[in-house]
Amino acid sequence: MASPDLVAEKPSRHEVADVLRDHAHGLRLTGPQARAVRDIVACRTERLGGHLEVCPDCGFSRGSYNSCRNRHCPKCQILKQELWAEAQEALLLLTAYFQIVFTIPRQLHAFFRRAPKVCLTLLFEAVSETLIEVARTKLKATIGFTAVLHTWNQQLGFHPHLHCVVPAGGLSLDASRWIPTSRRFFLPVKRLRKLFRGKLLSKVERALRSEEIHGDLAKDLALLRRTPKVWNVYVKRPLAGPGHVVRYLSRYVHRIAIANSRITDYDGESVTFRYKDRADGNVPKHRTVSGLEFAKLFLQHVLPPRFVRIRHYGILATKRRKDLDRCRVELGAQPALRRQKDANWVVAFERLFGSNPLRCPACKTGVLVATRVLPPMRR
Repeated sequence: MASPDLVAEKPSRHEVADVLRDHAHGLRLTGPQARAVRDIVACRTERLGGHLEVCPDCGFSRGSYNSCRNRHCPKCQILKQELWAEAQEALLLLTAYFQIVFTIPRQLHAFFRRAPKVCLTLLFEAVSETLIEVARTKLKATIGFTAVLHTWNQQLGFHPHLHCVVPAGGLSLDASRWIPTSRRFFLPVKRLRKLFRGKLLSKVERALRSEEIHGDLAKDLALLRRTPKVWNVYVKRPLAGPGHVVRYLSRYVHRIAIANSRITDYDGESVTFRYKDRADGNVPKHRTVSGLEFAKLFLQHVLPPRFVRIRHYGILATKRRKDLDRCRVELGAQPALRRQKDANWVVAFERLFGSNPLRCPACKTGVLVATRVLPPMRR
């Protein structure tokens, strides 16, 4: 059976796949980038094969082609996003949640481009250590949080940062009780900035000295020491309840650099896409670039193979679910029950979206049945 995302996303007039097909060949690509191009261009086309689906009631038929399932594909995240968000409900606590964003200065971008896997790993380490240490000293508690990596801004520029969603409190160091924070205050931002800066710079410096990151040691170390003293770490307003947390996470977690729906025009040579100007009150604007430049902007956000961009820490870590259950009880909720897995993607889709994805679009009553396999087209 073809991918569930075939029917989960409304078709777009212009797609990232169109631009990559026409212009990616003009770029020098890494192995992961070349695979992303190949997968995205082939997604839901004859090149991946699929099934011929027929309605037994009215005879309507259609070719249903397989999805590429590449995590950088704009068309392959819909059902996965909803299932992930549902699974996170079991982790929610009956308390307010804060959003904390950690970004790096432009002076470090060259290091992250040069050794993305090493530097992105160090970014996760620096952020997690910073939050855990400050919470232990200021709150006297073990906190939990989910960190999600983004490497882009609204205009597809290179902008590595971590979104962290953190419950407003933590488990006491002796694991005996829940220690809440103020709903308006989580942890001192100045302390977070200073500690985060020190940790990440020292980690990058060690990686340079050990040659995990290659470069001109003297020149690069001098650059590290010239980075701005104040880094951009900020705490947003608390999220409005656990339900909002799930919606926020599902919107951010499986997002790729740009959705097809943001591409407003493509004539084969230039691409126009919509973005929100953060420096101008999030006013919607449009940017037009060449197809080659768009492909370059998009592909710079392809992650290293098997790199994990969603990570849980502290009491939200998988190995500490007993502590999480203790927190739920302390906050007046029962330990989470594990949901039985859906029999297949069709059942999951119908439960989440309220409609059968194989309902015949012609007669509206029959259910499409796969009659024969459509083999992949070789080119």
